[in-house]
Amino acid sequence: MITHLALLRGINVSGHNMMKMEALKAMLENLGFQNIRTYLQSGNVFVDSEEDAAKVGFMIKQEIFKVFGHEVPVVMITKENLESCFANNPFLKEKEIDTKKLYVAFVSTSLKKESINDLKISQFKPDEASIDENRIFIKYAVGAGKTRFDQKYIEKKLNVISTIRNWNTVTNLLNMYSE
Repeated sequence: MITHLALLRGINVSGHNMMKMEALKAMLENLGFQNIRTYLQSGNVFVDSEEDAAKVGFMIKQEIFKVFGHEVPVVMITKENLESCFANNPFLKEKEIDTKKLYVAFVSTSLKKESINDLKISQFKPDEASIDENRIFIKYAVGAGKTRFDQKYIEKKLNVISTIRNWNTVTNLLNMYSE
């Protein structure tokens, strides 16, 4: 069995795409997944399966639409991907960094370092960003709720599916992979 982490974008946020975690777990059990665990109410789901990550993500997306009627993008994340977040986040190297201002945008495909130019991050100063494979590390100057540099902007500029998690969530998800 392989443990997979599915990040569901845009559920249970501001009354949008409401989904009880118990109902989501039941749906995933009906698909044959095992050892289903969720973190928070915002779409962080671990499942065990013999299938590869792409198939698991597709199955989850299709079944959510069938059962709940919501079109929910799913980004699959490996344990190695989360471990790379800690090794490659350039903002963690800063002295006295406020981790409450750190976020990671997980995207559906690998990006080139040059993709940072497409984001035109300079127009969002003092917010900062750095690209590493299928992750965009973000340091918000004030906070995620007070910027236009968000998931919708990233998706539009890079033509990808993305979902953003705060650093605390990323840390807890990595810990859950080890449980």
